[in-house]
Amino acid sequence: MRAGDKPAASPTTGTATDGPLAGLRVLDVSTILAGPLTAQILGDYGADVIKIEHPTRGDGMRGHGLDKDGEPLWWKMISRNKRTLGLYLGDEDGAQIFRRLAAGADVVIENFRPGTLERWGLGYDVLAEDNPGLILLRVTGFGQRGPYADRPAFGTLVESMSGFAYLTGQPDGAPTLPAFGLADSIAGIAGAAAVSMALFHRTRDGKGQEIDLDLLSPIMTAVGPGVIYADQLGIDQRRTGNRSQNNAPRNTYKTGDGHWVAISTSANSIAERVLTLVGHPEVVDEPWFATGRQRAQHADLLDRYVGDWIAERTRDEVIEAFSEAGAAVAPVYKPSELLTDPQVKALELITTVDDPDLGPMQMQNVLWRMGRTPGAIRSTGRARGQDTDAVLIDELGLSPSELDDLRRRGVVG
Repeated sequence: MRAGDKPAASPTTGTATDGPLAGLRVLDVSTILAGPLTAQILGDYGADVIKIEHPTRGDGMRGHGLDKDGEPLWWKMISRNKRTLGLYLGDEDGAQIFRRLAAGADVVIENFRPGTLERWGLGYDVLAEDNPGLILLRVTGFGQRGPYADRPAFGTLVESMSGFAYLTGQPDGAPTLPAFGLADSIAGIAGAAAVSMALFHRTRDGKGQEIDLDLLSPIMTAVGPGVIYADQLGIDQRRTGNRSQNNAPRNTYKTGDGHWVAISTSANSIAERVLTLVGHPEVVDEPWFATGRQRAQHADLLDRYVGDWIAERTRDEVIEAFSEAGAAVAPVYKPSELLTDPQVKALELITTVDDPDLGPMQMQNVLWRMGRTPGAIRSTGRARGQDTDAVLIDELGLSPSELDDLRRRGVVG
């Protein structure tokens, strides 16, 4: 450790002043799911995030997923480290309050349909007139322009369009969509990177900018080289189930005690260790074994060798043998099994957070561990409008009577 460096702190014990984004103010006026995740990540690393939602209906995320004792569990996670304020931007007074809030903010995150902020008199030109350094992240399904810009869009649609669904599933089966918000989640992480880049650039000239983030771009990148294959070779990749066109053996295999494990042999040395371990070292000398793509053409044979060996052993025996041989293997976990995994515990990938409504709850921790400026989970998702008075009276200077009038009219909540 260099002189002056702080020891790495637990990512669940820090305060907002510890994070690399301490002092940054973010207004989150986005809903399901990419924008809120971007804001969650920024909040995890010290930003003061104010979650703005409809004053009476609340955010749609409150109704997503399961609840316990009437408390929405996903909301507790996705809205952690955020203060909550009820405000209707479609009302003229609500728009003016938002404009005043944005004048003191560093980042605004929104995911309305293109043109909505402009219709409310809150376009970037207006907001930047008050605050030239403001960064506006605009998250949509298909971007701010183009023939699809005005279409309603959800992650499911871009998971379909991106090529992900086409490549996912069994070769003789239907294209398969993920069982979770994959496109939104990838876009949410990308949004945090985009905002960070804009903040860095702002240090050069003090000026902010608009960021046009569509859900399609990040997942298209994650899907891989399909576009360049289509362009240069005139071919479309095809579904291969749990196999890969780039290496073999690569699949999921059922163990003798009814569990599943996953194996990948992207490196030739790993493939050699796996086949030697399962009792077939002779194939290592075959000319076709030399590259992953050639091995993939013999996947039936390799899967049989590996699958038969694994089927005779328990999951623990398989993992122990692979570990001793220096071969790559991992269990196919149910979410509940993550709670007890020793590596997950060692890295604190899941942490316990005290919730005022439900008590201690476990959730995924911050995304990365920083030695000097660690992130922290300071609070779970809060009640609707819990911080409205504090933000609008204490920080923005509205009088209690003004706030009462706005509340009676449904502008704030």
